[in-house]
Amino acid sequence: MELHCVIIDDEPLALDLLESYIQKTPFLIQEGKYSSAVEALSKVDWNQIDIIFLDIQMPDLNGLEFSRMLPNRVRIIFTTAFQQYALDGFRANALDYLLKPFSYTDFMEAVKKALEWFQMKNSGPEKEATDNDFIYVKSDYKLIQIALKDILYIEGLKDYLKIYLENEARPIITLASMKSMEERLPSPRFMRVHRSYIVQTVKVKTLERGVIVFGKTRIPVSESYKSALMNFLNEHTV
Repeated sequence: MELHCVIIDDEPLALDLLESYIQKTPFLIQEGKYSSAVEALSKVDWNQIDIIFLDIQMPDLNGLEFSRMLPNRVRIIFTTAFQQYALDGFRANALDYLLKPFSYTDFMEAVKKALEWFQMKNSGPEKEATDNDFIYVKSDYKLIQIALKDILYIEGLKDYLKIYLENEARPIITLASMKSMEERLPSPRFMRVHRSYIVQTVKVKTLERGVIVFGKTRIPVSESYKSALMNFLNEHTV
């Protein structure tokens, strides 16, 4: 599998280093390098790009701001000289971040994670989860790794999310929006069924009168999301 990528960094040395790393990585194809996000925004065909190596601190338009303008399919690996930006990077739907100065080994760890993500996405919703099938969320001033296979459903509450896991009595609470979480999770494996709920479709065992039942919890299905859920269920009904 090949991944098409671009580099955006206002430091010439960082651009050259990343370009050299990409050139010796067989499954990466570089489609351009840019010294500003503004320049890249107008010149890149984003439908052809899989990964961006994106600096966070840049003039005019910084990496975090720029990341919010990108199509959902484009994955981001942030590059930064400041560790405090790492948490912001994960909240901005990044696959990983590279802390400058970084080695080729660090770079390979990040791009292998990207490769695994795209392989999982392209293999379909019924692919079994692997040990690398996870997301990070910030909770109680910590980064917590959550295996996707363990997620039952996610509940939105104003600016917070409650992530309910199998065999866990209490949910993990994180500061994030439903939209950002929906974009991070592979579809249709995870599906929005209500403005306040995302469910893992393979975990839906009972649907009773338009309500998803998880033990004692009953999750309503909104009319605007009902057809997508029913189409998924009908495809797996005998």
